[in-house]
Amino acid sequence: MHDFCFTYPYGFLVLIGGLLGFLRKGSTTSLMGGVGSGLLLLLAGYQSHQAFLKGSKSPAALFLETVVSLALTWVMGQRYLATSKFMPAGLVAGLSGIMALFYLYKVATGGNHIVKKET
Repeated sequence: MHDFCFTYPYGFLVLIGGLLGFLRKGSTTSLMGGVGSGLLLLLAGYQSHQAFLKGSKSPAALFLETVVSLALTWVMGQRYLATSKFMPAGLVAGLSGIMALFYLYKVATGGNHIVKKET
C-alpha cells in the first residue's frame, strides 16, 4: 500500500478534528495544531501521490508525513497522560502512533514501490 492512500484520510481527519475543536470549544490551539498538521499531511500526501504518478519516489514527503505523525503521537500522548481523556487526545495519539509505525515501515522498505512500465 502506498503512503498517500492512508495520508489523505488521516490528514483530513486531523484537519477536521482541529476545526471541530475550535468550533466547539473556541480552542485556537486546536485550530492551529489540527488544521496546520492536517494541511501538512495533505500537502505531503499530494506530493507523494504526484511523484508516484510520475514514476518516482518522494523521500521529502515521506519524511514530512513521518515527522508530523510522530509529533502528533508525542503531543497528544502527553495530553492524554495528563488528562486521561480519550477524546480527542487518546484517539489522535493512537491513530498517529499507528500512522507513524506505517510511515517508519515505508521508510525502512524504501518508500512506495514503483513499477517501471516496459515500452
